[in-house]
Amino acid sequence: MAMTILAVDDSRTMREMIRRALQEAGFNVVQAEDGVHGLEVLQGMERPDVIITDVNMPRMDGLQFIEEVRSDAGRRAIPILVLTTESDAEKKARARRAGATGWIVKPFDPVKLVDAIRRVAV
Repeated sequence: MAMTILAVDDSRTMREMIRRALQEAGFNVVQAEDGVHGLEVLQGMERPDVIITDVNMPRMDGLQFIEEVRSDAGRRAIPILVLTTESDAEKKARARRAGATGWIVKPFDPVKLVDAIRRVAV
């Protein structure tokens, strides 16, 4: 059975690049355009196998989104990969404290993204 990935990014272009790369690797992809929308989408779906989120987004950024996901006992174990242009060590540390599983810098290599998902998927 194919894994389901929730991709949260405010850039339509980036969401499309993620969707294409992951669907070609056999994953089901559900998309959300920011953290608030990501939480809404999570409410209406089965538990995703992995969540990918950007950091810098309107309404609710990726770090707040991660904290919200982690505050729900039923979703604490979902692996969350941060996919962002940010490479700042302090932001990485904040993401880890919030509950991020891993960090990938954009632009991403589709093969490495797929490998990272397969490594962290429970």
